Amino acid sequence: MEKKNLRIVFMGTPEFAVGSLQRLVENNYNVVAVVTQPDKPVGRHASVLRPSPVKEYALAHGLPVLQPLKMKDEQFLEQLRSYNADLQVVVAFRMLPEVVWAMPRFGTFNVHAALLPDYRGAAPINWAVINGETLTGVTTFFLDHDIDTGRIIAQRQFPIPDDADVEYVYDALMQLGAQLCTDTVDLVLSTDGNAPSQPQQDSDAHHAAPKIFKETCAIDFSLTAKRIYDFVRGLSPAPGAWCLLTPRDANAPAQVLKIYKTAKTGESVAGGALVSSAPDHKAAGGALVSSAPDYKAVKTDDQPTGVEVGTLKAENRRLFVATVDEWLEIVELQPAGKKRMAARDYLNGFQHPEDFLLK
Repeated sequence: MEKKNLRIVFMGTPEFAVGSLQRLVENNYNVVAVVTQPDKPVGRHASVLRPSPVKEYALAHGLPVLQPLKMKDEQFLEQLRSYNADLQVVVAFRMLPEVVWAMPRFGTFNVHAALLPDYRGAAPINWAVINGETLTGVTTFFLDHDIDTGRIIAQRQFPIPDDADVEYVYDALMQLGAQLCTDTVDLVLSTDGNAPSQPQQDSDAHHAAPKIFKETCAIDFSLTAKRIYDFVRGLSPAPGAWCLLTPRDANAPAQVLKIYKTAKTGESVAGGALVSSAPDHKAAGGALVSSAPDYKAVKTDDQPTGVEVGTLKAENRRLFVATVDEWLEIVELQPAGKKRMAARDYLNGFQHPEDFLLK
């Protein structure tokens, strides 16, 4: 079968899915329809409906769009059958009932942003970075009754740099996933719909990747500096890790503080004051950040042997927070009601950080 004769229905919603749809369209695969989530109400009164990125791309390229409220709705199923798809491709969509995924004669495959069976779930990219993984990737697999458990068709690996945030990994996996998407379609074509696949091997060592909520993003400063460093970059720039800037004076209110970028110092909280031999750290845009300055510990006679976690201090126009083991530099943050900014700019108006704790 030639690819022009393979009728494909594409299903997806966010920007991540646009990469795969775009690659299919630009390489002249026969995408006959697109299924995406209903437009989302936005605005103060939810009076404006915002289409998904997939819908915007589909309409711009003249593709029919279906937006069912329920995947088992008979009218939707009738519409879907009318496209007589040979194959369905799913990227970052929703769980499908069997009546949908079993409809095409060649089945339905999904592009998942992890190396299955590791990181099954809704937020695999975030959790891989949060957990400090150095390797991730993308997987295509045939859908079955459970979430992310189907037979694996193909995988591609991607190394995660230690200074990469989730946006960097997201963009890279979107492109890698798009390549794997068309490679998988080609495999389906070349095998006349009998693409080889392997069952997933379950293990207790595999990580879950559940949906992330606001509560998930709260920073626990009793963790090690390395774990907090990974936690922050695994949620940056969105949804963003947060904490409470809490005055030591119990009568004053706490304020929410979002933290977008940190830097490891390698210095124990009991090791004395921190002095940097590097020039002022510049806040950098984009996902990758430069290496941390060269810090040296300077012990003082009155330095305590232990520091309360969440303790703040400023040294040479830099802001540091005490974790359970080391001082961690806060490089970029966002105070409540203000824009994201460099910590050195924040310090211009934030006097006496030692009077506060981060909790």
